[in-house]
Amino acid sequence: MGMKLSFELSDRDLRYFRKALRQSREAVRDAEEQEIIDAIQHALDDIRSNEPLPDFVAQRIPALELLVEMLTDAEWQLPTSQRERLLAMFVYFSDPEDILPDAIPVIGYLDDVIIIELIMQELRHVRDAYDDFRKFRTDFDKQHGLAIDGAIRRDRLDRRRQQLHQRMLRRSQRSKKAAIW
Repeated sequence: MGMKLSFELSDRDLRYFRKALRQSREAVRDAEEQEIIDAIQHALDDIRSNEPLPDFVAQRIPALELLVEMLTDAEWQLPTSQRERLLAMFVYFSDPEDILPDAIPVIGYLDDVIIIELIMQELRHVRDAYDDFRKFRTDFDKQHGLAIDGAIRRDRLDRRRQQLHQRMLRRSQRSKKAAIW
C-alpha cells in the first residue's frame, strides 16, 4: 500500500533552491553544452543501474529524458534563455554531492526531484510548445513522407516552430510571477 506525502515549500525554501540553481547556472556559463548533456546522460545511466529506484524518482525519469531531447533537437532550436535553465538543472541534477548526496538511500534524489518539479512547472509552456512541434513534425512527415522536397519541409517546420516559440514566450511572460529564476 502506497502513502502520499505532500509538503509546501516556503519562500525561504524556494530561495534556498534558487540559490542552488543560480550556482549551477554560473557553472553552465563556463561549461561546454555537450559536456553537460553527456553528464546528464551519464547520471541517468547511473540512476537506472541503481534499480529498483524509488517510484518518486523513476516517475520523473521520462520527463527528464524529454527535457534532454528538447534541448538536443536541432529542428526545435530551443531559445537561449530556456537552454540555459535546462543546462543549469542538468548540472545540478548530475552533481552527486548536491544538497542531499545522491548516495543516501531513498532520499538522496529528493532535492533533485524538487528541482525537476520546479523546472517542469516553470517550463510548462515550453514543454507544451515542444509537444505540439513534435506532433506537427510527425504528422507532416507521415502525410508527406520522403517525397517532399527538404527545403519545403524545413520551411514548414521553421514556420511552425516560430509560431510555437512566440506562443510559449507570450504564455511564459504571463506566468512570470511564479518563476523560480
